[in-house]
Order: sequence, then structure tokens, then C-alpha cells
Amino acid sequence: MSKDTIDNVCEEEVYSSLFRAHSKTVFNFIYYKYGNEEKAYDVVQEAFIKLWENCAKVSPEKAKSYVYTIANNLYLNVLKAEKVRLRYANTPQDNSSESPEFLMEEKQYKEKLDRALNQLPENQRTTFLLNRIDGKKYTEIAEMEGVSVKAIEKRMHLALKTLREQIDGI
Repeated sequence: MSKDTIDNVCEEEVYSSLFRAHSKTVFNFIYYKYGNEEKAYDVVQEAFIKLWENCAKVSPEKAKSYVYTIANNLYLNVLKAEKVRLRYANTPQDNSSESPEFLMEEKQYKEKLDRALNQLPENQRTTFLLNRIDGKKYTEIAEMEGVSVKAIEKRMHLALKTLREQIDGI
């Protein structure tokens, strides 16, 4: 390869070598955050499409960092969209047989729980929700997050301790 070819990400050969060298590690990075193979593939594809669209602006030395940043930003955008979707997906259930006091207490408790969960650090919240909502085992969560099982146990302990302090009767 000539010096001119090496300096240009827009060259198919350079772009292909960047894709081959980094697509798997970017996939793993996103997969550990998502825990969803399909979404991780989508994010990797989208990140490399953005690299191709902006190839003239990105030097080969900065391409890896660029792809990771784009992938992480895409991940955060999907998380934000899912959070909004989840908030509006919780449609009220028919609780007509319950007393108004019970319904009010239930609503207040749910709001308290949501506030407490939102105040947890991201890693603790993720661990707590993956375990308690999705039913994932600590080993599965550790694999997804790329940390040890001990780290997951510590996160869960801290999350439960914080939630107990913030919510009476949990």
C-alpha cells in the first residue's frame, strides 16, 4: 500500500481492514452492554456506516475511537428510546375491585421505587433489573458486563442496601 492509500479511510481496502480489525471488538463491547446479540449487530453496522459516510473527515488512526464513540452513542440513544417506550407501555390494569386507598398506596409505592431505581448508579441499576426483572443469574450478568461474579454480587448488595434505605418496607 502506498502512503496516500493508508491515509484515506475512503479507500475500500483501508475501510475493509478497519472493519475486519475492529468490528468484532465493537460488537463485544455493545453486546456486553445490551445483552442482545441482534441489537449489538445493528449498532456495529450503523457505526461502520457512519464511518463510511464520514470517511473523508476521519483519519485511519482515529477510526477505531470514532467507531467506538458512535457505537456507544447509538447504544445510549436506543436506551433512551426504550426507557420512554417502557414508561408508556405500562398501561393501567383493571383494578376496579381494589379499594381507592390501596390503589393510591400502590401508585405512591411505584413512584418511590422508580425514583429510587433512577438514583442508583447505572451499573447497580442494570444488575438489579437484570437479576430481579429478567431473572438473569449473577454469572450471566457478569458475562454480559465483562466483570467478575464477585463484582456483580457487590453491585447487587449495594443496590439492595440503597433501595432499602430509600424505600420503607421493601
